[in-house]
Amino acid sequence: MSRSSLGRSFIAIFVASIFTVSVNAQTPAATPTDPDKKPIKAKVESNNAFKRWVAEDAGPIITDAEKRAYLALTTDEERENFIQDFWNRRDPTPDTEENEYREAYYERTTYANEHFASGIPGSKTDRGRIYIRWGKPDEVESHPSGGAYDKASYEGGGSATTYPFERWFYRHLDGVGDGIEIEFVDQTGSGEYRLASDLNEKIMIVGPRQQTDAIASYLREQDRPFNVIDRFKNLNSPPPIKYSGLPGTKIETGVLGPNPIGLDLQIGFFSQSDDRVVTTFTVQTNNKDLKFESVGGLETAMLNVVGRLSSVAGRPAGSFEDSVTTSATTDELTSVKDRRSIYQRVVPMSPGIYRADVMVRDVRTGNIGVVKMGFTVPKYDPKKLSTSSLVLATTLRPTDSTEIGNRFVVGNMKLVPNLSGIYKPGQPVGVYMQVYNAGTDETTLRPSVDVEYVVLKDGKQISSTTEDWNGLSDSSQRLTLSRLLPTEGLKPGDYEVKIIAKDRVSGQKVENTAGFTVAK
Repeated sequence: MSRSSLGRSFIAIFVASIFTVSVNAQTPAATPTDPDKKPIKAKVESNNAFKRWVAEDAGPIITDAEKRAYLALTTDEERENFIQDFWNRRDPTPDTEENEYREAYYERTTYANEHFASGIPGSKTDRGRIYIRWGKPDEVESHPSGGAYDKASYEGGGSATTYPFERWFYRHLDGVGDGIEIEFVDQTGSGEYRLASDLNEKIMIVGPRQQTDAIASYLREQDRPFNVIDRFKNLNSPPPIKYSGLPGTKIETGVLGPNPIGLDLQIGFFSQSDDRVVTTFTVQTNNKDLKFESVGGLETAMLNVVGRLSSVAGRPAGSFEDSVTTSATTDELTSVKDRRSIYQRVVPMSPGIYRADVMVRDVRTGNIGVVKMGFTVPKYDPKKLSTSSLVLATTLRPTDSTEIGNRFVVGNMKLVPNLSGIYKPGQPVGVYMQVYNAGTDETTLRPSVDVEYVVLKDGKQISSTTEDWNGLSDSSQRLTLSRLLPTEGLKPGDYEVKIIAKDRVSGQKVENTAGFTVAK
């Protein structure tokens, strides 16, 4: 099995069938069992393969936290998903199908096994582990036979006889430092080179000019005991995890950083065709978490927004990256900081299960907010009455020709979502939804649908408004429902809006709900 196949299902089934026929002189012979009908005893050994993965394959680079999380998993499906995520977190180019880090890792493992074996697999030797973990050194100085050696001044000077040894040089290693020199020494002559913890481990016999106390006077900074201990520890630790597009962060649900940015993510779905769904990713941040500075007479905050979309199997499914600004005059700044900024990106996607990793970064402070969210892009049945996501909006109006293609434009409507769902007293609640696959009336040759907008409080109906299909159809069997629901007369508190659509032709009925709050 090739290394690249790891992370998939590993199932080996062994079948043992023993058929015996007994003949008794006093009784009729037993009828032989048909092998094709005999139950098959199978033993699934996938767990052993997964144990090998965490102990051997991922051993040099898996962190302690990752290992604890992996060992706590209970199903092979969970382990497969973990392995996929494990490699995704290290992929330098998540927008491509290939994972260059994983491919290079297994190539290094193969090289280590071929070149560093010494009675044990090369990947288990010190040289093998360093090579697999940190890659090919920039320079290698090899002394395969040992022997006479003139020591450098930082080694104390003089001459010596050494064991076979190698010196590897790395210009830079993340998490370790710059100008890294590593020595491996074969003190047993077996071909197994051990990682040396100090400069003297390679010395077999001291020459006549050797000064026993000179080395302490000439030590380089990197060779001082405490620095050697730190370097030795870091070399034997997994390399830092890099997640492209999310610098310096660890992906978790919620927000990160010493001064994190509070943000919300809302994902909406609108049918485009039988196999494509317009998927909206709306990100909302709190302005109070942003740094405003004067630019051209306006107080301006600058953000980077990065999104990575992946399938449940870990394959890249899309991405977006934009720079966003929020501006206000000096007089407006106080009130603007009490508001929120909103950003949206539209991505056509195929039906399926996905994951979104979205980061917002304040350019000036470096503060970061991260949200990780799983979502399912629905498959719309062309024979079934269905709806898009129900969107609550702060802005809902027809667009003009100059706004086509801009953000927050869906169909022929300017639609700015309200992710918090909070409205001021008297502020109308914008609701937007599309209805698909309504039956066509044979007389008018247009969809025939009754629509009801219901406002509820604690499950009890407060108000209801109805309308028929007239004026609602904007594309064949797609109906666009957009309305501003008044909040006059509603006391502060939590409410729910329910939109019910009934197809007069087929009798099918669909409904969608969303909660909103009238503030005090």
